[in-house]
Amino acid sequence: MRKSLVRLSAALGLSGTLLTTGCLAEDPADARSQQRPAQTRPNETTTATTGTSRPSERPGKQQATPPHSKDRAAGARARQAGADRKNSKTLLDVDYESGTLDSGIPDLTTTHATAPDASAVVGPGHTGSHGVMHKVTLDDDGYVSDGAPRSESATDKVTASRFRVGDERRYEFSVLLKDWEAYAEGDAVTGDILFQGKPANSNPPSFYFGAKRNQIVFRSPGPDLQSTVVDDYRPYVNKWLRFRVDVRWADDDTGSYKISAKLPGQKDFELKKVYEDTRTWAPKNPSDFGYVKWGLYRPDSTTEKGSVKTRVAYHDDIRVSTLP
Repeated sequence: MRKSLVRLSAALGLSGTLLTTGCLAEDPADARSQQRPAQTRPNETTTATTGTSRPSERPGKQQATPPHSKDRAAGARARQAGADRKNSKTLLDVDYESGTLDSGIPDLTTTHATAPDASAVVGPGHTGSHGVMHKVTLDDDGYVSDGAPRSESATDKVTASRFRVGDERRYEFSVLLKDWEAYAEGDAVTGDILFQGKPANSNPPSFYFGAKRNQIVFRSPGPDLQSTVVDDYRPYVNKWLRFRVDVRWADDDTGSYKISAKLPGQKDFELKKVYEDTRTWAPKNPSDFGYVKWGLYRPDSTTEKGSVKTRVAYHDDIRVSTLP
């Protein structure tokens, strides 16, 4: 079993913005928390975007790529990844290998929903023996937390994990959509938030990942940014997906988001979208810090709209680190 590490995360909040245009309910708990290059051979050039090498072409002769060039490129990527890890510092590592809902991390907030199956440790996890499950059933008070249908874990009280303006952070998490019922034409267009980072004190999220229709999207409500990270999640239901977002936290237009994903069968993260020159910190209420949270938050889902009544999501390997 891997060792659970207590490192930073960013005090997660419970409010957000609808995956389309609506507003998420604010979380009173926020106010309580606020109290305080690969080597190349001669005549070879390296492709910057992929790291693969190819021989230079000579007039009249087409040269094939050496069979070992892919191995060299893979080795270069591995060395670069190792260097990145060396130059970054892990602030939070939630792996649930303790077998407990708090992953053995003091002050990690677990679900406030009262249903006995609103959250549980499950196994196996993404890379280890355990992960965490969150479940929300509509029209049942046992799955209501702070006035909204949700069941989430958060780092609002883990002070070392908080982020502030000027910080540069990498956030990673794995998620499995358990027996997830797919969207069909004519169904209610509602969204389920799976992971978010937000300022404390009842503020909407700065960013979140959510499932909408049959896609997984990244959204930053303040500047109204949204991009599709997974075009169609249906082939990946009941499989682990991994996501990463690098954030430069700024209260002016010097901030940035860099979103990547690693789907089943992929060895490396694939860059999906970069937003530069954007404001990433824009709390509506005064806030000294931000934090992250994960689980299920269904802000605009109702059975009256025809939303799926019960959703279940697994999470594992939630990590926060400084950018390399």
